[in-house]
Amino acid sequence: MREAMRQDGLAAMSPATASTGPEQRVSPRFTLLMRAAKLVGEHGEYMCIVRDASDSGVNIRLFHPLPDADTLMLEFPNGDRHPLELVWQDSERAGLRFAETADIARLLECPSQFARRPIRVNLDLAADLLTGSTASPARLLDLSQQGAKLICDFRHALDQRVRLSARGLPEVNAKIRWRRDNAYGLVFEDTFQFGDLAQIVAALQAGPKPQDGTPAPRR
Repeated sequence: MREAMRQDGLAAMSPATASTGPEQRVSPRFTLLMRAAKLVGEHGEYMCIVRDASDSGVNIRLFHPLPDADTLMLEFPNGDRHPLELVWQDSERAGLRFAETADIARLLECPSQFARRPIRVNLDLAADLLTGSTASPARLLDLSQQGAKLICDFRHALDQRVRLSARGLPEVNAKIRWRRDNAYGLVFEDTFQFGDLAQIVAALQAGPKPQDGTPAPRR
């Protein structure tokens, strides 16, 4: 079906047409200044960079192959979501078309009440909060370049220094930023590069992976 979609006349969505000039495109193309976003599908959530967009769809930068899916949801940091259909992908890019009419002006502006909110990937993984030699079982609920949200029945203090450990995730030094009942927000002392974290969360959602060779956070 995807091969048929390549032939449906979406000239503006193909890499070859992108180099022929705006006069060859079905819709005008707007540069989005490499805006961070994520793709949400039945198999998980995946970080990406939106390179440009038009009335018909978007061109994105990938950091790993996408799982098979005919429909995906593109979500921006402000929470706006756009249903998309995958048209093509190669090792580093993909073209997707809007399944519904998109407000291109709002997409370009991306208004938000959050200042530079990072992309957060929702997860549900077993983890540990380490303090000294003590390991407290936890569930990792979301992950970003700068921090994480988790639940843990063991009580930790605000501003307490901890280490976050989970299978497939490099051990990360962090501090308790907030606490609500048994939910905790962590801010990392060592942050991840966007592309490294994109590969990590894709592997985490694909199943257990050996930790050897996992990209480490940047100090």
